[in-house]
Formats: sequence, C-alpha cells, structure tokens
Amino acid sequence: MTDATSQMITTADGKPLKAALAASLAVRRRRAFLLVAPLFLFILISFIVPIGQMLFQSFYNDTFSKNAPALVEWFSTHPEGSEIDESAYAALAADLALMKKNRSAGEAGTRINYDVSGTRSLFTSTARGADKFQPPFKEAILKVEKKWDDPNVWRAMRSASSPFTLDFYLAANDLTRDETGKIVPVAEGQAIYKKLMGRTLMLSLEITALCLLLGFPIAFLLSSLPMRKAMLLMILVLLPFWTSLLVRTTAWMVLLQSQGVVNDLLVWLGLIRDDHRIQMMYNETGTIVAMTHILLPFTILPLYSVMKTIPPSYVRAARSLGATSWTAFRRVYLPQTLPGIGAGGLLVFILAMGYYITPALVGGADGQMISNMIAMHMQKTLNWSLAAALAAELLAIVLIFFWIYDKLVGIDKMKLG
Repeated sequence: MTDATSQMITTADGKPLKAALAASLAVRRRRAFLLVAPLFLFILISFIVPIGQMLFQSFYNDTFSKNAPALVEWFSTHPEGSEIDESAYAALAADLALMKKNRSAGEAGTRINYDVSGTRSLFTSTARGADKFQPPFKEAILKVEKKWDDPNVWRAMRSASSPFTLDFYLAANDLTRDETGKIVPVAEGQAIYKKLMGRTLMLSLEITALCLLLGFPIAFLLSSLPMRKAMLLMILVLLPFWTSLLVRTTAWMVLLQSQGVVNDLLVWLGLIRDDHRIQMMYNETGTIVAMTHILLPFTILPLYSVMKTIPPSYVRAARSLGATSWTAFRRVYLPQTLPGIGAGGLLVFILAMGYYITPALVGGADGQMISNMIAMHMQKTLNWSLAAALAAELLAIVLIFFWIYDKLVGIDKMKLG
C-alpha cells in the first residue's frame, strides 16, 4: 500500500488510515513504557544509584577540605615542595579554631588518619586550645604537639586538600605516598589488600570449578530421568533455598569443627586417630566446603535448563556412526551444554566474589575474603571511601570475567533457568 493510497483510505470516524495507525502505535508505546516504568524506577533507585554513589565515594572525600578552608587556600597557592613556613601554621591555627567552633576536628582528623595513623588525636587535642594560639603560630602549635612538624602529616593534608583523590585506590592496592608525594609500597606488615583480593579470586575460581564438577552430573541426571522422578530430585536441589543462609552456615560449623560430625565419623571408621583430627574450620577448607554447598544449586539450574533442550537422538546418532560413548559426549553433547556451563559458572563466580557471611563465620583469619574487609571498613573503621575503592575493584574484576564470557560464549546464549 502506497502513502497516497493510505492517505485516501479513511477510518469510520473520517481520519486517514496512516494517521490512525501512527496514533495507535503511539498509544501502545506509552502503555508499554508505563508497564516497565515501575521496574525501571526500582532498578534505578535500588541498584544504579547506589552503585553510582559507591563509585563516586571511592574518589571523592571532602571531610578535610570543607573543614580546613585556610589550609586549602595555602596549598593552592604554594606548590608541592614549598617550605612549611609561618603562613602555613597561621592557616593551620585558623582552621583548628574553626574546627573547635564547629566541633569538626575529629571529622577532619579522621580523613588524615586514613593516611597517617594517629593524626585524629593530633587534631582533636590541638583543636582544644586553638582559639588561644598567638603569633608566632609555628612555635605555639609545636609547643602543644611536636608531631605537627612531621612532613608526612603535611603531605597527607596537601593530598586531602582536594576532595577528588585517587589515594583510596592506592591504599586498596597496598600503595601509599612518601613525604615527597612519590607513590611507594606500604610497609611489608601492612600489605593486606592485594593478598586478600588474590585469595578472593582464587577461592571463587575453586568454588566455581567444584560447583561445575558436582553440578554437571546432577543436572545430567535430572534431564535424563522421567519427569516425575526428576521433580522429586529437583525438590532436593531447591531445598536449601527454603532454609536460611545463616542456618546452613551454622550447620556446616557443627559438621566441620574438630569435635564435629565429620571428624567423629572419620575417627569411628578408623581413618584418622582421635588425636589427629582434621582441622576444617576457620581456614580455606571450611570456606570452600560451605560455599560450594550453598552455591551448588545456582550451577545445577542453568545446566538443567540447557540439558533439557538437547535431544537424546544426537548422541544416539553419533554412536550409531561409530563414535564411542566418550567421543559422542565430548564432541556432540558437551559443546551443546556450554551456554549452561558458562551461565552457571559465571553466576557462581559473581556470587562467590561478594560473599560475606559464610567466610566470616567459617573461614576465620585464613578464610577471609575481600568482602569481609569491605564490611569492616563500612561498619567499624567507617572508611567508606576505601571500602568503595575495594568494591569498585571487585566490580571491575567481575565485569572483566563477564566480558570474557561474552567473547567466548556470548551473552545472547546465556540461560539461567
């Protein structure tokens, strides 16, 4: 139908057909948008905005700069390497007096304390008598606290004078700045984040591999059984979802401890001696065992959804053409399960990277993951910027693996159940 013909044809109310179709399409689009609008707002408010705030918090922290305007101005007019002269101490005295008035010395000191330990008490103790300081300010301040003469304190204040900083990403990678501002590794005993990130990555990969090895035969059995028997077995697979995560983790604590059920059974069977019980709690072993059990259903369900769609006739045809059972499985069946393997593995890996409760209860010091450190900075040290930097690096690692999956398998082939 040409445009001219559609313009000539009219509807019952006399409107051109083309205009009526366009109006109808617009109404449908508005209805479709209104249907998805609540879901979009929910995702925006509960997911996109919090992640955006987290990423912003990782490189923005104004707790010092907003409470020390005089020092911010002094640092802006004196380049790095300038002598800390009387004018610098005059600015410091003015800001300490302002902090005392606003009761913000602890807040400003906490920001510097993230970089140089012990400086929070330095700020609070000096600010108590800041309104009584008289020129020369350098002599008056150093008389109260000698630590103000430390170049590292002034270097930290210079770095914090701008609310935008990458110092938290340096700290998240066990790096810091020396007195001259040069990036250097932290002291050997203080380097923990790279080790924890590496442990988190390795544990997540190990748990993912174990879930795939255990979940593949279970999913294959589910897909090959008659529907009635498969549903009964599926109930057992889904049963952990009906139990609290905390209850499941506590149950593993009972099973794996030195005087627990597993060790008692091994002693009873004579496999180990009573004085040589296996230590499976508060280490990586406990973390791997408990998390593998908890995350196993997330592997089985995607695998089952893919295997259920594979016709058994493909393998039978391969065997009828002379292929062995192993060859038929390896070259015919296994390639068709790759979308399920990729989806299940990716899902388990992402969940394992961010797990918190199970490593905290079962892992102990040797089984801790980076998520436990993020929680500590959010709840105890209140260093939210460092927690945000660690979380941003965790998010980057997950996105890298997501990109690898897209290149190897393809996101369009992902099946989650």
